[in-house]
Amino acid sequence: MIVDRLGSPALAALDHPRLRRALDYLSSTDVRSLTPGRHELDGDRLFALVQDFATRPPEACRWESHRQYIDVQFVADGVERMGWIPVARARELEPYDAARDVAFYAAGGDFITLEAGMLAIFWPTDVHAPCCSPAGAEPRQVRKVVVKVRVE
Repeated sequence: MIVDRLGSPALAALDHPRLRRALDYLSSTDVRSLTPGRHELDGDRLFALVQDFATRPPEACRWESHRQYIDVQFVADGVERMGWIPVARARELEPYDAARDVAFYAAGGDFITLEAGMLAIFWPTDVHAPCCSPAGAEPRQVRKVVVKVRVE
C-alpha cells in the first residue's frame, strides 16, 4: 500500500506504465466535473470509477482484495477512512470470485484517513476496507475516483 498526496515527487518514481498513466490522468483531469460511473482510459486495462457516496461506520465497511487490478483510490472531495491489512494476515470470508475480481475478508487491520487530494494505492497483496467514516465522525459525503490498473 502507498498513501500520499497527488503530485508528490515520490509518486513520480513509480515505474509501472499504466500506474503512471493513472496518476497522470488524476493530475490532469478535473475529476469534480466528471459524471459518476465508469470512464474508459484503455479498455479493461485501465479505467476510472467516479463515485459519490456517504461514508459508513467502520463495522459496516467490507474488507476486500483484488487479484486482477491495482486500485488507485483518489479522494477528490471529503474525508474518507480506509482499512488496510496484508492479505497474508487476513482471514478470508468469501472466496475469490474471478468474474467480479474480489474476495472478502473478516474485519481487522489498521486504518488511515485520506483528505481531499490524497490517494491510496492498493496492490493485489493488500486487503482494504474503503468508504469508512473518519474516527468518531458522522457519515460524510465523499467524491472519489478509483482508477483500476490491470496487473499483467
